[in-house]
Amino acid sequence: MRSYMAGNQKFPSDLLFVVGLVVLTDIFVLIPVLSESFIRIVLGLPLVLFLPGYALVALLFPTKTGLEGIERAALSVGMSVAIVPLIGLVLNNTSFGIKEVPLLASLSVFIILACAAAYVRRRQLPEDKTFGISFKASARSLLVEVMGKPESSMEKTLRTFLAISVLALVGSVAYVSIVPHDQEPFTEFYILGPEGKADNYTTEYVQGESGTVIIGIANHEHRAVNYTMDVRLENKSLPLPENLKNIKLDDNITLEEPLEITPSFEGKNMELEFLLFNETEKDVPYRDLRLWINVTKEA
Repeated sequence: MRSYMAGNQKFPSDLLFVVGLVVLTDIFVLIPVLSESFIRIVLGLPLVLFLPGYALVALLFPTKTGLEGIERAALSVGMSVAIVPLIGLVLNNTSFGIKEVPLLASLSVFIILACAAAYVRRRQLPEDKTFGISFKASARSLLVEVMGKPESSMEKTLRTFLAISVLALVGSVAYVSIVPHDQEPFTEFYILGPEGKADNYTTEYVQGESGTVIIGIANHEHRAVNYTMDVRLENKSLPLPENLKNIKLDDNITLEEPLEITPSFEGKNMELEFLLFNETEKDVPYRDLRLWINVTKEA
C-alpha cells in the first residue's frame, strides 16, 4: 500500500491557530492580572462555542471533499454545543465538579488532542486532497467578495448589507465586552448532597437518625447582608446550629456549611423546606428550597 506520509509536512495552519487560541485563552483565564481583562470574554466564547466542534470536525473530515466551508463552520458550532455539556456532565460525576479551572482544562485537553489526531490523519493523505485553510487567501477572497465590483444593483445592496451586518456584530461584541455593566443584586441559595454535588440527596430517613445536606449561600448584593435561615419539616421548624441561624456575609462571599437533618416524626412524601430571609423582610422568605423525604420508624 502506498504511503503519503510526509516527514517534513508542517502543522496545518488552521489547527495551529486553534491550538494557539486555546493556549492564549488559558493564559488570559488563569493569570490573575489578565483574567480581569475583557479579552478573556472575547477569547472564552469561541473556546466554548466553536473550537471543540472544529477540532472534532477536523478529525472526522480530514479531506477537502465532503464538507464545504460554511457546512464545516455550522457543524463546528453544533458539535461544540453538544460536546461542552457532555464534558460538564462527566466533570459533575467526579471530585472536580463543574468549576472554571477543571472545565477549562478539560476543554483545552480535548481540543489539543483532537487537533493532534486530525494532524496525524491529514499526514496520511495526499497533500492535494488534505483539507486546509490559507488565512491570507481567505482574507483576500473575502475582501474581493465584499469590495469587488458588483454586477448588479441587487448584488451591490447585498454586499453593503453584509458589510454593515459584520460591522454591527463586531461593534456589539466590543461594546458588551468593554463597557462595564452592573449586575442586578442577587443572592444564590442552594443545597448540595453529602458529597458536595447537586445530587444524591438523602430522602430516606429513619426517625431519630440524621442525614446531611450542605447549605450554600453566595452574596452578590453589592453590600454586606445579614441573613437568617429556617428549616421546616411539614411546616415545623427543626433545630439549627447557631452559625446557620444568623449569617452575615460580605459582598461576593460564599458560605457552604454542612447541616444535619434529624426528623423527629415519621411520614411519607413530607416537605422539607429551607427558607432564607434577608435583613429587610423577616416574614417572607427571600429564597426558598424544598426536598421531599420519607421517614420511617426506628427498627
